[in-house]
Amino acid sequence: MPKPRVFVTRRIPDAGLNKLRDVCELEIWPEPLPPPYEVLVGKVRDCDGLLSLLTDRIDAALMDAAPKLKVISNYAVGYNNIDVAAATARGICVGNTPGVLTDATADLAFCLLIAAARRLVEGYLYTLSGQWKTWEPMGHLGQDLVGRTLGVVGMGRIGFALAKRCRFGWDMRILYHDVRPNEQAERELGARRVDLDTLLAEADFVSVHTDLNETTRGMFNLERFKKMKPTAVFVNTARGPIVDERALAEALQKGYIFAAGLDVTDPEPPLPDNPLLKLPNCIIAPHIASATFATRNAMAEIAADNLLAGLRGEPLRAWVNPEVAPHRRR
Repeated sequence: MPKPRVFVTRRIPDAGLNKLRDVCELEIWPEPLPPPYEVLVGKVRDCDGLLSLLTDRIDAALMDAAPKLKVISNYAVGYNNIDVAAATARGICVGNTPGVLTDATADLAFCLLIAAARRLVEGYLYTLSGQWKTWEPMGHLGQDLVGRTLGVVGMGRIGFALAKRCRFGWDMRILYHDVRPNEQAERELGARRVDLDTLLAEADFVSVHTDLNETTRGMFNLERFKKMKPTAVFVNTARGPIVDERALAEALQKGYIFAAGLDVTDPEPPLPDNPLLKLPNCIIAPHIASATFATRNAMAEIAADNLLAGLRGEPLRAWVNPEVAPHRRR
């Protein structure tokens, strides 16, 4: 019996690939940049499975070009790159990799928060450039953390993990804005659920952990930044399109807020003319929230398990569209 054919759109850790090598006829895209869309369509025409990344557009046209495709396993928590409704309509299972990157992402969110608040990157570049001549009593002044207020937009697992660090490590007061209450955060952290305007007005640090959807796209615009404190630090480790980046640049330039730390942009990487790239009070990391050895290995294992389950007709370990089960492709 021939092995199922699988295309992997970029090399992922061997913790996942080794699970697939003996079971599948595996092709891995070898280049550092994602395969162009037209190339991807050609690669999946005869495939039974696809292991994709957030950078890959998986739409209805691609699925129609791959009549044998049974499963799309996304090496990411998010799946905005996949037309899930189209996959479900065609009997294709979709999987993702949630749960294992909570702590790594929360750590990176706090890393950006404290680095932006204390102007760490700005100071580092100042040192490298040779401008540092002496200790400066008025130089590189930043914001304190202890006893301040953290505002979490989207109190899910990652938002909770960041809030826990800030509450017990820095004695911060926790506010959060979410469509539903988080009883654990309220009980264990003393968090208070508030409307967004209240959060923006009271928080010293605003950290975004919400999903990207039509209600959150462009959520942080100039009007919202103007409602924040001029000493506030803004952090986004969720999705780039949640933020109007031109508005953020204006807010940073005009002093509506103090600083920002971003792990995500729109697009990724940011275009060369993006004004945020030229601002000393904006730190931009290259989407590295999950970039620890343990986290990326765990993601790879889940992605491989999802793919194999989809090929075998079994329930996926992390199943985005379980409603497809009664009419999944066999």
